[in-house]
Amino acid sequence: MCSFAGDEYIEQTVKKYSSSMLKTAFSLLKSTADAEDAVQEAFIKLMTKAPEFENDEHCKAWLLRVTVNISKNMLKAARRKNLPLTEEIPYSEKHDDVLSYVLSLDEKYRAVIHLYYYENYSIKEISEILSLPAATVGTRLSRARKMLEKSLKEDFGDEF
Repeated sequence: MCSFAGDEYIEQTVKKYSSSMLKTAFSLLKSTADAEDAVQEAFIKLMTKAPEFENDEHCKAWLLRVTVNISKNMLKAARRKNLPLTEEIPYSEKHDDVLSYVLSLDEKYRAVIHLYYYENYSIKEISEILSLPAATVGTRLSRARKMLEKSLKEDFGDEF
């Protein structure tokens, strides 16, 4: 059982999940600074709420769900202020050619692609994290794949 036990617990949790949370937030926000803010806010919620988790996977899912919600709220706030949340910086130290295509997708498609391919969640798990029906997640995943395939074929032709 995973529980809130103080500084040591928070330190382990940050080391264990911050990378996944940061990548998830970045896939939605397209900004490293904003993604870092979202992750930091999610950890603050963890410390203030101090929830009890059944296991590590439940803890990770909770943190990702909170990160997604915070990221979406940041996007809504930016839209209201008409401020773009973009900056051109690398996603990670590893260069990922397909990532630029993923980031060009609409937010609802980016999130499912990221959680499915980069975080290795199942459609059922993604539906729980995003609070969507599994059928909706499957549809979005299918549409996102088709959009990515079309974009990649346009740019790479037969090489793809």
